[in-house]
Amino acid sequence: MRKQVEVSKRIKQWWFITDNGKLALSVRYGARLLELAKGKYAVELASEKELLPTLEIIKTAVLAGELDTAIENAASKLRDGFSK
Repeated sequence: MRKQVEVSKRIKQWWFITDNGKLALSVRYGARLLELAKGKYAVELASEKELLPTLEIIKTAVLAGELDTAIENAASKLRDGFSK
């Protein structure tokens, strides 16, 4: 017999406030940050109002396969960690 139970889970924040006071959003694959562009691991937002549209853009990019290379790199590093 199976029983469904709700359990609290700690989730790492995907956002942080930069030194200049702007909101920054990072994308993770598991515990690893995805490199969104060469040397770029976060998207800087001018305000919280940009958060939802930015998440929609990221979702569209993921569905279009634009982050497949970054996800594969993160997955490869994760697998390498298990083989050591």
